Amino acid sequence: MSASVAQATHETGEDYARARDAADELAPLRERFWLPRGRGADPPLYLCGHSLGLQPKSARQAVADELEQWRTLAVDGHFAGDRPWISSHERLRAPLAALVGAAPDEVVAMNTLTVNLHLMLVSFYRPDRTRYRIVIEKHAFPSDRYAVASQLRFHGHDPADALVELEDEPGSARLSPATLGDYLNRHGETVALVLLPGLQYVSGEWQDVAELTRVAHRHGCRIGFDLAHGAGNLPLALNDWDCDFALWCGYKYLNGGPGTVAGCFVNRRHFGSCPRLEGWWGNDPGTRFRMAHDFQPAPGADAWQLSNPPILALAPLEASLAIFAEVGIQRLRAKSIALTGYLAFLLERLRPEVTLLTPGEPERRGCQLSLRVAGGAERGRGVFEALLAADAIGDWRAPDVIRAAPVPLYNRFLDVYRFVERLRAILKRVR
Repeated sequence: MSASVAQATHETGEDYARARDAADELAPLRERFWLPRGRGADPPLYLCGHSLGLQPKSARQAVADELEQWRTLAVDGHFAGDRPWISSHERLRAPLAALVGAAPDEVVAMNTLTVNLHLMLVSFYRPDRTRYRIVIEKHAFPSDRYAVASQLRFHGHDPADALVELEDEPGSARLSPATLGDYLNRHGETVALVLLPGLQYVSGEWQDVAELTRVAHRHGCRIGFDLAHGAGNLPLALNDWDCDFALWCGYKYLNGGPGTVAGCFVNRRHFGSCPRLEGWWGNDPGTRFRMAHDFQPAPGADAWQLSNPPILALAPLEASLAIFAEVGIQRLRAKSIALTGYLAFLLERLRPEVTLLTPGEPERRGCQLSLRVAGGAERGRGVFEALLAADAIGDWRAPDVIRAAPVPLYNRFLDVYRFVERLRAILKRVR
């Protein structure tokens, strides 16, 4: 394990955790989120924001306001009132653009993640006789793999030949620029598209997006990134990194609620030159309601929209994004580095019972740490179930990984301390 994990600035006692919380200028943010009910009087230790973010307290009023507009204005709510529905998705442009490092016209809130992935593949996977392969990582999130394989079959290609799955070494759950470059040096002329995660969902490792993009472009390949675990977790710079497209969900670190609206980035150099599927909400809003037969695309990424957005689902996401805009991702990242570093520091003291899969260097990870328990998958699952029973909530990824993520918006140093103490006690009794 890297020496950077065991940071000398951290201490092991509960008093230290309480002192860090007392000095934390972002600590009041916790009061702006609802904590779930636990098995006892106290809320659980919720270190699962990488799977589903907690509900902002402002979300209820945001949804109630839309319901009230519907009740009082009915169809006129599209154009009347303080927040006309015709422009609802536009209010998310600026905060999303700030979070992912893009121009406002390069981002759009729409659909859900895998739907958006299919839409992006329609535009950016354009196979010809020689370039037809898609490169993904060996341990890609299953939905990404399903989408890619189905697109290959749709275009008449056999995934057994056209789907290339790479990893640095067997079981590593990592694809470095060097490994990608080595493959493309040998076979790049057959590759049309590279699709990779920004942050690998099992290991929690942050990828070198900028260098991966440079490698792909050097070989004439387009490249896109699944940022489901990156958006709202790390400062992103999609425009500077120059990837062709990216997509993310809204329910993990963005706290928009289960199954809420997702987002897309389309690099502006593709505006006007990229084929896409079309629907009426992608039509220029100035002519949308003329109901003309000819499609006139909206400016920028908005042209990739198909249908009018789900207003009630946008409301909680907008409420959460307002908090991000107020606080700023850089301040949240600074706290995240401290929180996750503290978690890694405490977990280091449980070796050899616990080993980390996530890199030790803060710049190579976000909030999430992934760990394995000594003794194999059966014991690991037993430890995980005991953690849940003890109101310490992370999640499990088969065959043997426990994931935990202290989120700077609502988690405390005390949460981290208590999580590890409960884990320590469980390790002694679960054999």
